[in-house]
Amino acid sequence: MSLKREDVLTILAQNIGIRGSAFPVASSALTAWAEGLGIRKGGHTVLYTGHMYQIIPFILGMQNREALMRSAPSWGMKVARLINPVINLTRVVTLGAAHPLDVLRYNRVLRDVATLLRSCGVEFGYLYEYEEYAGALPYDMGLDRVFLKHAHRVYKKLKGFGIRRLITVDPHTTEMFKNVYPEVIEGFDIEVVNYLELLAERWRPKVKGGGHKRPFVIHDSCVYSRYLGIFEEPRSILRRIGVEFQEPLLSKRLTHCCGGPIESIFPERAKEVAKARMEQLEPLGREIVTMCPICHLNLGAVKDENIQLWDIATILRDIQKEQGGNGNG
Repeated sequence: MSLKREDVLTILAQNIGIRGSAFPVASSALTAWAEGLGIRKGGHTVLYTGHMYQIIPFILGMQNREALMRSAPSWGMKVARLINPVINLTRVVTLGAAHPLDVLRYNRVLRDVATLLRSCGVEFGYLYEYEEYAGALPYDMGLDRVFLKHAHRVYKKLKGFGIRRLITVDPHTTEMFKNVYPEVIEGFDIEVVNYLELLAERWRPKVKGGGHKRPFVIHDSCVYSRYLGIFEEPRSILRRIGVEFQEPLLSKRLTHCCGGPIESIFPERAKEVAKARMEQLEPLGREIVTMCPICHLNLGAVKDENIQLWDIATILRDIQKEQGGNGNG
């Protein structure tokens, strides 16, 4: 079937309005990362994932099936638009599509974030199956009515749980709650802090033997750098644990886009942008640090097999374990 923009946007709007997520998957898949960590349910302060890391394996699986979808009859998407309000087609299409290793990889990032925060004394709960998607994609795609209705519903739910503070883990969810929700919801009064900001403020790891000398190349998220001003924090944290890194010419507020979040609507264009960014990163090193699941997704789609992509939380946690401790020095 031809994946036309209007068809994809219609299904996106349907999913947000009916199921509360742009990419609705099973609740068990969204919460599996927290199994065995003993995180309390709820509380005034919660770690908020916004589902961003958890849905990436399913997006990857759907992309792998895109050729099959495109080969279907041209009327297929029209039928899909009629059926989707009744049957969750996203869950049907992605059934069995997510590779188990991808699921483990992205869930591990969230586990690493939680462990790092705990290691510097940050206390938090988690909403588990009651957590909601923040709504970044419909906002970015200009689905204003859909987004506004969703945002008010999410805020009402958070207030109903007595949430006073959100600790966010990705740039898109952070941007929604820190900058966008206060603009569209009168009286929005929930404090929002990103985990990188907390680590920069509180994390004091033990460093042995002069630190970790494996070189990395740092890629800044557009949203972190330009809209949230979060770019010195990750550098400070990496230096603190002795990590050496290289920076491309276009970095911090001038960072080059990874190609997202248009990969669902304009996949070819997204790959073009991602390839241009990889051409800037590859000459500096073979191991690249990302801080955003969308960046990791798009750069990963165009990298060659000799390039390794790492989320910053996993790098920090790996080196922390190498140094032989979980806590502050």
